[in-house]
Amino acid sequence: MIDRDTILGKLEAYDPEKIKIGVLASHSALDVCDGAVEEGFRTLAVCQEGRDSAYTKYFKAYREKDGKLRRGIVDETLMLKKFKDATSEQVVDRLLKENVLFVPNRSFTSYCGIDSVENDFSVPLVGSRNLLRCEDRGGEKDYYWVLEQAGMPSPRKVKRPEDISALTIVKLHHKQKKLERGFFTASTPEEYWEKAKKLIRDGVIEEESLGDARMEEYIIGPVFNLDFFYSPLEEKGSRIELLGIDWRFESSLDGFVRLPAEQQLALNDKQRIPEYTVCGHNSSTMRESLLDGAFELAEKFVKAAEKHFAPGMIGPFCLQTCVDKDLKFFIYDVAPRIGGGTNVHMSVGHPYANSLWRQNVSTGRRLAMEVRRAIEQDRVAEIVT
Repeated sequence: MIDRDTILGKLEAYDPEKIKIGVLASHSALDVCDGAVEEGFRTLAVCQEGRDSAYTKYFKAYREKDGKLRRGIVDETLMLKKFKDATSEQVVDRLLKENVLFVPNRSFTSYCGIDSVENDFSVPLVGSRNLLRCEDRGGEKDYYWVLEQAGMPSPRKVKRPEDISALTIVKLHHKQKKLERGFFTASTPEEYWEKAKKLIRDGVIEEESLGDARMEEYIIGPVFNLDFFYSPLEEKGSRIELLGIDWRFESSLDGFVRLPAEQQLALNDKQRIPEYTVCGHNSSTMRESLLDGAFELAEKFVKAAEKHFAPGMIGPFCLQTCVDKDLKFFIYDVAPRIGGGTNVHMSVGHPYANSLWRQNVSTGRRLAMEVRRAIEQDRVAEIVT
């Protein structure tokens, strides 16, 4: 892990008047860039050849001679053959020279590898570098470990296929789409093996992956991805903010739920088992009587992060929850960085953040507001790792 003092040493060479916001061009990069330009920053997106048009063409920024933004949100792009090259020495040197504060997203850690993010990428990250590894299920101190340490509710773990006695979700990677999900559900050991063998035959999952899969009881209820923000700089109000809530569209699952039961039963073998690939998001709110419980979850997570991963949570994080029939929360995933669904709120803002800040505030803009405040108060060192 790159020592924080090393990062702060790099930060000392930055010109505060020329700081740019950088991000890997995927996941929630548009929200990051949109929020940054709203707060007067220039933006830099690190792109991969062949999947760059949204950033190099369609959302490219055009400014007047005086710097006023006329259209778009992406000022500069840095083109790479592969995303994994983003942690190379050449790219790191370029970002440091450009006074870039980098916002990590899930694509950054997935494509570049958590080892490189921790050990090679010596660019100041806005957020908690040492918390990013906990997102990888199965690690020594993954987010399930954090939830257990904090006494936070999560779905009951099922240790073995023969222990399946209720609807259970099996979480593992997709064989072909390496960064996507090969999830499936089963209600009995027999159904587990039947589906597993079929998915292996179809090339959706690998047999070796079953041994490392996470199995947990399926919570029947709506999904609420709680988009929080923790501000180390706040001195008057709460340091924890609920910015908004999103929920996801999953392919091909969402196509299944729109079919009448008779048509679902008529599907052929290749169509019968849905996949859970996230392909979009939508916005939501929740009844106000649930908000106390949501904030309690955030408080517990922040305390656990501070205790076990000093300096603790910085900036945005997302607690992905289900609510059961008794209105109890269960956390099924944790994102210790900007969430994947925040683009749904860019420009228009999150409902709760808008009410709190009396203006349109998405997660990306809230990040930029924190950077702006840190620069004005000479406290940038407190928000980077």
